Amino acid sequence: MFKKLKENKKKGFTLVELIVVLVILAILAALLIPALTGYINKAKEKQITAETRQLVMAAQTLTDEQYAKLNTGVELTAAVTIGNNTGINGSALTLGTGDIKELAEISVTAATFKDVQVDKSGKITTATYVKGTQQCVYKAEPAATEEKYSVGTASGTNK
Repeated sequence: MFKKLKENKKKGFTLVELIVVLVILAILAALLIPALTGYINKAKEKQITAETRQLVMAAQTLTDEQYAKLNTGVELTAAVTIGNNTGINGSALTLGTGDIKELAEISVTAATFKDVQVDKSGKITTATYVKGTQQCVYKAEPAATEEKYSVGTASGTNK
């Protein structure tokens, strides 16, 4: 009689064992999701920093080209305007957004490159790049506690 009971016993998992495994998987997922979110945010920050670097280098290249066209003795004004076409009018420099994005090889339409400041020698000192809700500010000579590229929200809160 005991042999028949042992022979009929099916092999497999019980409901309790399956529930325990599912609970363990849920705990592991709960621990893993915040870590992945942190990696995603860091990747987005690195992406906007890289795009800002590309834009600053492109803007500096355009500024250098236009600065070379200036007559000797003429200095650039401190403020540079971002407009439709690149060029110099008197001592005021205008950088075209299309020219900058084309040279930087960035095809983002919902992004803004603004607040570009150039010193008298033609070197870009500050610039701001806004993409979506993120903002990256470039400073050529940051304070001791700052970095060259600081990423924050578009409202101005830097991290």
